[in-house]
Amino acid sequence: QYTCGEVQATMSSADPPVRRVQSTPSFKYFQRTDSGQKPSGACSRSSSSPRDRSPSREAKLIDKINWNIAHNETWFSLEFFPPRTEAGAINLLSRFERMAQGGPMFVDITWHPAGNPSGDGETSSMAIANCALNYCGLDCMLHFTCANQTKEQVTKNLQKAKELGIKNILALRGDPLHGDTWEFVEDGFNYATDLVKHIREVFGNYFCICVAGYPHGHPECGTYKEDLVHLKEKVDAGADFIITQLFFDAKKYLQFYEDCRSIGIQCPIIPGILPIQGYSSLRQLTKLSKLSPPKQIMDEIQPIKDDDEAILKFGIKYATEMCRELLDSGVVHGLHFYTLNREVATGEIAKGVGLWCENIQKPLPWKLSANHKRSAEEVRPIFWSSRPKSYIHRTKTWDEFPNGRWGISSSPAFGELSDYYLFYLKSKLKPEVRRKMWGEELTCERDVFEVFKLYITGESNKHGVKVKALPWNEEELALETGPLLENLAKLNERGILTINSQPNVNSAPSDHSVYGWGPKGGYVYQKAYLEFFASPQFVQGLLHILPKYPQVNYHIINKNGSHDVTNCLQRAIAVTWGVFPGKEIVQPTVVDPVSYLVWKDEAFDLWYQHWGSLYPKDSHSREIIEVFEKTYFLINLVDNDFVKGNCLWELLEEVFKKIEDPTFENMHLLLEEESDEQFEDALSQPEEQTTQQIGILETLKDVCTGDMPIAV
Repeated sequence: QYTCGEVQATMSSADPPVRRVQSTPSFKYFQRTDSGQKPSGACSRSSSSPRDRSPSREAKLIDKINWNIAHNETWFSLEFFPPRTEAGAINLLSRFERMAQGGPMFVDITWHPAGNPSGDGETSSMAIANCALNYCGLDCMLHFTCANQTKEQVTKNLQKAKELGIKNILALRGDPLHGDTWEFVEDGFNYATDLVKHIREVFGNYFCICVAGYPHGHPECGTYKEDLVHLKEKVDAGADFIITQLFFDAKKYLQFYEDCRSIGIQCPIIPGILPIQGYSSLRQLTKLSKLSPPKQIMDEIQPIKDDDEAILKFGIKYATEMCRELLDSGVVHGLHFYTLNREVATGEIAKGVGLWCENIQKPLPWKLSANHKRSAEEVRPIFWSSRPKSYIHRTKTWDEFPNGRWGISSSPAFGELSDYYLFYLKSKLKPEVRRKMWGEELTCERDVFEVFKLYITGESNKHGVKVKALPWNEEELALETGPLLENLAKLNERGILTINSQPNVNSAPSDHSVYGWGPKGGYVYQKAYLEFFASPQFVQGLLHILPKYPQVNYHIINKNGSHDVTNCLQRAIAVTWGVFPGKEIVQPTVVDPVSYLVWKDEAFDLWYQHWGSLYPKDSHSREIIEVFEKTYFLINLVDNDFVKGNCLWELLEEVFKKIEDPTFENMHLLLEEESDEQFEDALSQPEEQTTQQIGILETLKDVCTGDMPIAV
């Protein structure tokens, strides 16, 4: 039994190049932009919709579908198939994130027996579904076939899916591997109905189950009416909703819908849409699905069959008109697109009928996982804001996730990050692309300063190549970075290598186009935050200046942790929070000193993993990267006075003046002579201030006595 996606195992599809875009979290809060007349069939969501009463993040997929139908809301979903190579898998995850910007309700991943679908390899169906759900924040449905499999095998695979957090299954009989023949199995799985029954018997209502419907009738079934009877058997066995096989005429679907309702099938029936994207792929798909396109379509395609661009335009136009007719029928609220792992046609069609969400209100300021186990998660350390996949990977074994408050840190059980080889943690950019951006050869440390500055400014390097990523930031700069760009560029040019920042925000509306997140009607706040690498010389000056800024929290640490100075011990600091009607204050982003010790290992390691490893061992270029990895410090600063503004630029400018002062080194020597007296004075201060002063004095004493290098 084929759905469209299962035909694709025999197809080849070139992966389009990766484009760098800002990813967007899940679909819960929608805010559409209306410019005049909506397209026919456009979604009826509006600012007055009761979004707070919409299904929660952990709601079952069928509940979300039913809620949207009941409230006359429209949606779309997407089907993808596992790629054949690791590079294809990396590209597919990037495609997930681009398509997520349009707000699909869910994606589904096809199941291919020939490709070890239940394995852990990067091209397995299970691995791709896991990544879509957990790392890309997309509610995911996994195809499951049962042809020529034992109950033990099927149960084992379903159990693995459950452990990964997958809750949605498209139950299919499937077909044997090439060369095999399908045989009736006594007490086994002979039809999709058997699989549906087995899932319900073993797993109860844990899984939401979808089944396939065939508007033209299943090609192996005797008659159309007989196939409808079998479809009802699948629904009666426990299926929650239906997705149809492809069709080319809206009237064919509408007749199928009425026929289903007439025999008592009352569950949602979602039409499956296959945009025509190429002549050869159309012929192959229709051959495998045993479905012939209407003569009208073939007559229009025949003259342009060798013009891919013309066929694509025709396919988009034809599918858009058909989708509009379906949405105008009054019985269709959602469309399921068979993407063939491409995005242009589907995106254009979804936009053309008003399903694509131009602006999605973020539930939280960071990217969500769609795993129901993390549905209550509301707090994360800010350090991983540009590396959410890494954070999710390192916390995937947690039984509970912070909700409301981060709490008191003792020893968060972060997993070790030694899995850079995993395709979803690898750089999306090929080594040759990174070398062109960051330098085929490095001659001095200023070459590295220049790379950081060009990433901030968006300018091209001396070879005409734009620096679109850094090891710590592979996405576009967030919009909220805009007000900081000028100062960030100046800092990086002077050797303050920034990897994370946010401006102060005082009471911005929660639907603000740049800073907004959470339910509408609230207000959001931020403290100014800056995280960067700096040289030991700069750290010396910084430690002198920090006592003048008591409103600033800081954490300064080197790679091996031998020098670790902070004025917030064992206590998390909220740097982002929101106030919303009918809710407690939400604090989704914190600076936590214990988590920082975990993050610093990853941050320093990325110097080599993503940059230094591009150059031959013992090369001068690699040695330069090792200077930053092994001798620089990682520093974060928080300006707690979010009302007055951002004092961090002023603070850092004072540090530059300090280290440029020719008398600065003499001040070090004076400090060494008076250190014992100052330690005694510090001990008489309040505990928090004592800890701060002793930490600074110990570090400065190490500098003075030669235990810490004065300069690189």
